[in-house]
Formats: sequence, structure tokens, C-alpha cells
Amino acid sequence: MKRALPSGAVAYRRTATFTEGTIPTALRSEHRTKAGVWGAITVVQGRLRLRRLDPPDETIIDAPAAAIVAPEEPHEVEPLGPLRFFVEFYRLPSG
Repeated sequence: MKRALPSGAVAYRRTATFTEGTIPTALRSEHRTKAGVWGAITVVQGRLRLRRLDPPDETIIDAPAAAIVAPEEPHEVEPLGPLRFFVEFYRLPSG
């Protein structure tokens, strides 16, 4: 299922660019964004498997492309060979 950012969401933080050798261990196992926070996983080079855990679903992100993770959605990632990617976090403006 393809997800999109809600209208009006604004980026407020971005991770460093990770490679298959520098992906933090926490991203390789179940984790989630905070309430009200969407994650945009952008693959710049290579391929990344995104596993959504509830309900179970898998997406292969082929560069150059991105996938959206909904607030509090349990997920994990797996590199599929050499790659470079980053995560940008979005939220709706308050007030």
C-alpha cells in the first residue's frame, strides 16, 4: 500500500546519509516514529527493503525513490546490497 504525507506536513529533521555498513542497528529491527511524525525514507543509491510489521507488508525501495512511514507504525529496514539513504521527519504545523 502506497502512503503519502498529509497535506501541509513540514520537514523538521533529517538523518545523516546511511550506507549498508552504517545503518544503525535500531533501524534494522522493529522501531517506530513518534505520534504525529511521518518518516520519509529516501534511497539515493541502491535498494532497501522496508518491512511494515502491523499489518505485515514489504516494499522494495529502488533508487531514486522514497517511501513514507506513518506515525507510530512499527517497521524495520534491510539493505539489499550497496546503498545510500536518509530519513526525513515530517509533522503538521501546530496551531
